[in-house]
Amino acid sequence: MSTHQMHYAGGPLDRAGHRRKDEQWIQAQLEQNGTRFIPVWRGSSLMQIGKPGRSTSEPRICSRSEIGKVMDLSVQTTFLGMGHRTPYFAVDLSNGVEENVADQLNGIFVDLRLAGQHMEPENAALLAYARGMLHWHRSHQYCSQCGTKSDSRNGGHMRACPEANCARETYPRTDPAVIMLVEHIPADGGAPVCLMGSHRRLPTRVFSTLAGFVEPGESLEEAVTREVLEEVNVIVDDVRYEASQPWPFPSSIMLGFYARAVTTDIEVDDDELSSARWFTSEEIRAAGDWGDDSADIQLPRKDSIARHLINTWLERQP
Repeated sequence: MSTHQMHYAGGPLDRAGHRRKDEQWIQAQLEQNGTRFIPVWRGSSLMQIGKPGRSTSEPRICSRSEIGKVMDLSVQTTFLGMGHRTPYFAVDLSNGVEENVADQLNGIFVDLRLAGQHMEPENAALLAYARGMLHWHRSHQYCSQCGTKSDSRNGGHMRACPEANCARETYPRTDPAVIMLVEHIPADGGAPVCLMGSHRRLPTRVFSTLAGFVEPGESLEEAVTREVLEEVNVIVDDVRYEASQPWPFPSSIMLGFYARAVTTDIEVDDDELSSARWFTSEEIRAAGDWGDDSADIQLPRKDSIARHLINTWLERQP
């Protein structure tokens, strides 16, 4: 089992869950001069400006006076927690024009999926937390039981239906997804190989681990077994947990596993993959990184649990 900290995990805040229901306390934190705000515009995070028109790898976290310039555009403000006695809030500014909001805050909005891999892990975790919470609010505006517009409560960690006859409470949810590296160890003593596929949603040359969402009524191990069978028609056993990673793109947690192949013939599900094959450790070590156009085979992004599974498997090979 891994002891490595995953990117987007290990956030720096005390989430102070016991204080969220105290509306007066939340309001007092909002009004403190030292409070810090993390702006988000339609899922993009505010970054500091470096070269003209380009962002740096540093997030732009705003003071109360700075965010006050655009607070009238706020769709949702959510309490994130306390960092060294400093309150942190996420602010959704999607009602404004992107360029205007960014200019007023002296920053530039960037998709965290592009910027996160270049950040310090602590900053990436903080921005991922803010992005995930605000996405949940945008996608849960109405009561799922009666359809009434719901209200934000508990510092933004719960939405409640205002209808007295309903009063349904809704809390943030994270969708569990399994991600797995399948290994085959030949019976004749040959070198181990691992199975990777080229996903249709990724660039053509990128080969990554298999993955899929957990379905109702199945265990994580059953989900691993089912997904591998569905995507490549390979039977696996000896499913072993490795590590997990928050993946708020938009609202998942990736649960990483290794599995052992019982069969090795591959039959690709064309809806999911364009191709799949077995790789030796030498082939993987010779592969390029994501975006390396000179490489015929590219590996997943360095901030992903897929890359962690691959790298950890490589470390175990001779």
